[in-house]
This record gives sequence, structure tokens and C-alpha cells, in this order.
Amino acid sequence: MEHASFRYKNLDELKQDIKDRGLNIPISYDLDLLRKSLPIGEKIAPNRLAIHPMEGCDGTADGKPSELTLRRYDRFARGGAGLLWVEASAVQFDGRANPRQLYISRENKADFEKLVDTINRRAKEEFGSDFKPYTVLQMTHSGRYSRPYDKPAPIIATKNPYLDKFLSPNYRIITDGELEKLEDKFVEGAILAKEIGFDGVDIKSCHRYLSSELLSSHTREGKYGGSFENRTRFLLNIVDKIKDRLEDGIDITVRLNAYDAIPYPYGWGVDKEDFHKPDLTEPIRLIGMLKDRGVRLINITIGNPYYNPHVGRPYDMGPYVPPEHPLDGIDRFLNIIKDVQTAVPDMPIISTGYSWLRDLAPYVAAGGIEDGWFKMAGFGRQAFAYPNFARDIIEKGEMDRKKCCISCSKCTEIMRYDGTTGCVIKDAKVYAPIYKKVSEGKKSLQGNEVKEHI
Repeated sequence: MEHASFRYKNLDELKQDIKDRGLNIPISYDLDLLRKSLPIGEKIAPNRLAIHPMEGCDGTADGKPSELTLRRYDRFARGGAGLLWVEASAVQFDGRANPRQLYISRENKADFEKLVDTINRRAKEEFGSDFKPYTVLQMTHSGRYSRPYDKPAPIIATKNPYLDKFLSPNYRIITDGELEKLEDKFVEGAILAKEIGFDGVDIKSCHRYLSSELLSSHTREGKYGGSFENRTRFLLNIVDKIKDRLEDGIDITVRLNAYDAIPYPYGWGVDKEDFHKPDLTEPIRLIGMLKDRGVRLINITIGNPYYNPHVGRPYDMGPYVPPEHPLDGIDRFLNIIKDVQTAVPDMPIISTGYSWLRDLAPYVAAGGIEDGWFKMAGFGRQAFAYPNFARDIIEKGEMDRKKCCISCSKCTEIMRYDGTTGCVIKDAKVYAPIYKKVSEGKKSLQGNEVKEHI
């Protein structure tokens, strides 16, 4: 299959293609649904539009937000989204995914306070004193993707024949004792996040970083592998420990992979006989347990950006030719989210998978909210390209196609090429020179070597 470019001139053409393909993608013209507030625990997000945790890879060497980091969140805050999910911040230095990933620590507390102040102050200036975006800090350990310095230093939960082909030979398997200590690092991060002023913390459990990998550690021995109880132990222990320490002092959220699209027994949320099909039994069971523990919000994603990026990020141009049309991938993504929300109706679910749809995305987001598929719509790559997309939807009733992400994957390429990342096309003054510099002489993306896709 050739790369399928976005060719729809209007919503009617999109609707017709959805019908012709026999897909189930919701659409509504009622964009007022996106303007409504959303209660999250005792707090409120002022509208139903969220910005996902998009890493800029532009922190300082010791993990502080840089001026470029602050610029990005200033732009996000002026953009009017009701929820800002602040990017992955390592809770342990050796768990950083790159030498410029943020690091939540006591030494960096004042710099994170500046970040939160920038968000809240700018939002207030732009939208008035009653407007405050709900802020989440994503806490992480990068596991097999750890690279705190110039060379990879992977720390894996279990061996995986599909992913290990990309693994640096100096990897090590994390021990049960180390995992117990790491749980406490997440608690320390949550304490700092509360002091800093975040509304919530996310225990990152997606895209095959450490907590995500543990969920599929069927072949691991010991108390963190094998059974469902063992594989979910790390995540649930962290939730319990934060609750024990802070009670309701800060909201707990989780960005969770619902479907890895990696063959069993190495994938999570996959059919045991055919990994092309999701089996949401365990993810839904886990979300129910998280709800019972007081987790306030779940942000659903799928796939692995290092292995099968088209699954979670349908694109026009990327590291390989996908075996499906992007619209087919969006259909699968949104229907997985619908099945999760239907199974756990009292848990607010944030959806994903809109950037390829450009200016037609708001109608799909509104359709999902209208039909009860999810409570809030989240945008990732789109926010790099078009940070004020939410403001235009809310104030103008539309997105401007000229400002939209074109899903060219260059923001991902910069990251893989070890540069600070952003939109090369729509924020060209800042990022085009960076892209040009880091791409010269670099090898192709890891994804070029991948032969087994969904």
C-alpha cells in the first residue's frame, strides 16, 4: 500500500469515505460539546479539549525546563485547551529517555514551579481569572528506552523478541528490589508535583516504557511478572502508596496503552491467537481497579512509536509504508476507546488519534463526546503545529487547515536524530534549522528496519 495522503476537501467527503469503507467513526456538527467543562474529581477542566504530553527533548542537562520548554507551554496555555498534560518527566535520573528529558527532583523544583506559573499566568491573562487549565505532570521511567547520557542505557522488565532487535547490547533486567525502590521514587515525584502546584500526576504506562512493559511481562519471573496480579503490581502499588501518603492531595491519572499490537505473550491488550485484534479484557479490568482506588482520569493510547508508529499516529509520511489506510487506523483507535469508556462509564476517558484529520478533527471529537465514546478529546502532534487549535475551535467554531499538522513525522525525526523537537513546517523559524542540522548524515529511523507491523 502506498502512503495515503489526506485528500478530503470537506466534512461531507470524509463522511462518504467512512461510509464507503464500512467504518464506525462518530461525527457531530455540535461543537458546543467541546466548549463544555468537565469535572475531574473535585476540580474542573474548563473545556473538553486536551493537549497530550508532547516531549520537546529540550530540558537542561540536569533535567530542568529550558527557555524553549517554557516557550512551548506558554504557547499551549495561550491556546486555550482545558487540560495540559505536561510531558514525561523522569522520577529517576537513569530513567531519562534522552539527555534533555525533564527530571522531577527536589533540586529542580523551583524550575518546575516556574513552568506551572507560566501556564497559569498566561492562561489567566488570555482568558480571564476564571480560566485555569487542569494540569497533569507525567511521571516516567523510560525502561528499555533509557538514555540519560549520550549512549543508550536500557533497563528492561523482560526480554521481547520483537523489540530486542533494537536493543543496545548493554541492557540489564531490572530486579524486583529495584522496582520496589522505584515505586517510592514515583511517590516522591507526586509529593513534589503537589508542592509545585500541579492538579494531577500521571503514572506513565504506555508506549512500552517501563510501567507499560511490566503490564505485558508474561515471561518475567518473580512478583512483577507472570500473572495479571503480578504484572499490574508495580502500577497499583504506586497508586496505593501515593494515596497513603497524600490522600486526595493530588489527583492521580494514568496514560495507558490499551493495545500494543505486539504478538502475545509479549503484547498487552492483544488477542492471544491474532495480535492484529485487540483483547481489552485485561486493560478494562485494570482500569476498573484504578477507578476503585480513586484514580481520576485515564488517557488512552495504543501502539509503540518505536516499533509500529502508524498504529497510534496515522501519518501521510513516515518511516515505512503502513499496511492500512490512516482512516482505518483511526477507526480502530476510537473504537478501542469507546469500548473502554463503555465498560467503565464512571471513569473519564481522554481520546486520541485526531491529528491526521486536520481541520475535520473537531467534528469527530464532538461526535465521540455526543455518543458517549469518551469524555474529552486530546491532541498531540497537532499541538506542536497549531498550539491555539482549541482557541480557534472554541472562539471561531473551526480550525484553520493552513495551520494544521500535516502528519509528516518530522517532529518525530528530530527526536530520533537527537535534536530538540517541534513542528518543522508550522514553527519553521525555530525548528527548520534544527531539523536541517540534526538530519544531515543521520541514519534512517528505527522503524525502517521493522518488518512486522499490525
